[in-house]
Amino acid sequence: MNDAALKSNTQDIVVDEVFPHALETIWKTLTSGELMARWIMAPTGFEPVRGKHFTFKTTPGGAWDGVIHCQVLEVVPNQRLVYAWKAGDEANVGYGSRLDTVVTFILSRAENGTRLRLVHSGFMLPKNDAAFKNMGEGWKKVVQKLGAITDEQN
Repeated sequence: MNDAALKSNTQDIVVDEVFPHALETIWKTLTSGELMARWIMAPTGFEPVRGKHFTFKTTPGGAWDGVIHCQVLEVVPNQRLVYAWKAGDEANVGYGSRLDTVVTFILSRAENGTRLRLVHSGFMLPKNDAAFKNMGEGWKKVVQKLGAITDEQN
């Protein structure tokens, strides 16, 4: 866990959803770079291997170039995927402010499929208010898209 996630002035985004799919099918959608590009963003260099560095590219803002720097922190096949999510620039206020966060996907069996719990932790408030608000809504949409892409795999 990074320092930001351990401080008391941080907030987490949590999205909890149950999908009518096997754990293995959801895991494939979570960990395939080609499928990730369809539900979140196209990753560059992603592999579900602990220690692996990769990036996403989004809309730049202010002093931030739009690159999200990630590193896989934990991989437990069909159960857990965790990566660091670092972005933004210290010079920015609002959109593009410095982020040092962690994204965790937890899979577990549910009565009618698989429960996916996403926790994006470590938002420093008030500095990351804009990111927390925007990404809180954004992750809900991303998880729904992940479900739709998984539907296509069956």
